[in-house]
Amino acid sequence: MAFMRSEIFNDPDRDDWPHFMTVEEARTKFPKETKIMVAIGGWGNEDGFREAARTQKGRRVWAEGVRKMVESTGADGVDIDWEYPGGNGEDYKRTPNSAHTWEITAYPLLLSALRIALGPSKLISAAVPGLSRDMLAFTPSTMPFISPSVDFLNIMTYDLMNRRDNVTKHHTGFKSSLEAIDAYIAAGLEPSKANLGLAFYVKWFKTDPAARQKCKTHPIGCPAALMENPTTGADLGKAGAFSWHDDVPTELKASFSKALKGGLYDKDGYFYFDAEEDLFWSFDTPDAIRRKVSQIRKKRGIGGIFAWGLGEDAPELKNLKAANKAVQLWRDGRVDRSEL
Repeated sequence: MAFMRSEIFNDPDRDDWPHFMTVEEARTKFPKETKIMVAIGGWGNEDGFREAARTQKGRRVWAEGVRKMVESTGADGVDIDWEYPGGNGEDYKRTPNSAHTWEITAYPLLLSALRIALGPSKLISAAVPGLSRDMLAFTPSTMPFISPSVDFLNIMTYDLMNRRDNVTKHHTGFKSSLEAIDAYIAAGLEPSKANLGLAFYVKWFKTDPAARQKCKTHPIGCPAALMENPTTGADLGKAGAFSWHDDVPTELKASFSKALKGGLYDKDGYFYFDAEEDLFWSFDTPDAIRRKVSQIRKKRGIGGIFAWGLGEDAPELKNLKAANKAVQLWRDGRVDRSEL
């Protein structure tokens, strides 16, 4: 259940926990064996983590606050969504990574304090970067101190193309997803603690009009338009995303319709280039999900999968059904015929 803000746990006297739905109510919507966890943080919500992580006392107070919340709500655990410890977060242009170097050693200490506070029976997971350039706090030096505190890591193998890039690529492609999984395993994470991330939403990117002919021939790797302010990192409106349950923005409807009908799968992912609109589309289809989950599970023996986010796949839940089918096949030891 996402999100509770990270800073609320820095107040040792706090005893109210804002959430849009109670854990008890959430349990009624899933099979009885389902574990309900509360996600803390999220994109752009780093300051509360930073305040807590700086000192031993801060870590203890914060972890104790999380423990009180878990006990009060009846949750089975928490997911720590401090997405970019060490730098490259939402404020990476305004605050240089050098100002966040201390977070690389503080991050494992915060997780350790949380494990001590929650004890061994509660679940702890963490959402972690999917791009190697962002894995500043996840190295062979730090992983031995991170892994003992968590039950699993949710590796965000999506948004692997974002507005910081200057050429097109799959935002949740097979090859780049496998590279991310391999990076964590190489750093020392047990494969059984690695969860593959799936994107239950659509992404689009403007390409450089001057490179239209090149993009027609080579849609993957073609020059993108400048998508963020080079000084502030602000979004320039040249990229975006929407969920399957959203109304498609009016100005994108015609192009998205073409992407649905005429997209291509190149064994790495599904994509479409609209030369008339200079738009590159990247999203998973049920078939792409089945292939990716099956192949990566077979190649690396990962522990599981997760998706951002469940509601974004409504109302048809086609991607969720495909993911569930892939998981059931691997549990049964059967081959997914779609990858043959």
